[in-house]
Amino acid sequence: MRNTVPSLFAAVVGKDPSLPFLTFYDDATGERTELSGATLANWVSKTANLLVDGCGLGPGDVAAVRLPAHWQTAAILLGAWTAGLSVAYGEPTAAADVEFASLAVAERGAETGAAGTASGAADRYVLGLAPMGLPMRGGVPTGWADYVAEVRQFGDHYPGPVGGEGTGELVERARALALPGGRLLVDAVTHPDPVQWLVGPLAAGASIVLSVNSDPEKLAARAAAEQAVPI
Repeated sequence: MRNTVPSLFAAVVGKDPSLPFLTFYDDATGERTELSGATLANWVSKTANLLVDGCGLGPGDVAAVRLPAHWQTAAILLGAWTAGLSVAYGEPTAAADVEFASLAVAERGAETGAAGTASGAADRYVLGLAPMGLPMRGGVPTGWADYVAEVRQFGDHYPGPVGGEGTGELVERARALALPGGRLLVDAVTHPDPVQWLVGPLAAGASIVLSVNSDPEKLAARAAAEQAVPI
């Protein structure tokens, strides 16, 4: 029985790493980004190596993740769990050892003189969430590093050990959703929790079409074009 999020991810990707695993739509920008299982696994490995080799973290440490539903958020969550960290998602006052935040969150902290948030994290990474995973243009808020620029320096393979032992409760919640397998279209407007848009499909052995800032009038056609079942 696969009882960790990393093992669920490995099982889905292992079927055929070349197949599309996560297709991301943003109706506010018109972005469509498609990642194969192998490509997302590469980002996950780089993130785990960043946390372990770059930050010196591992089991017992906490990553605060203050990001919206996004394919880069999936890479960070899966990378943190793979490295054995616990994740505090969307908890602004959670104490943490490392923090990942959107540019808007980081800038709000800079404006108030908080240098970010109350997490107390020694390492803070900001994400511009640009199309194609491009590094940020312009300056990075004081006290933060550009996640994309930093993570690219780390290895494409994570040697392990693979963690995730603390994700059993997430897996149970995901299985309770009883989602179908195959390919699922998830509207993040109505399903913002990563258990719904990421772990739930993994537990069902499904690939993901993730839609953010969704135009309701486009969802039916998108599901048909992607041969995905809306949830």
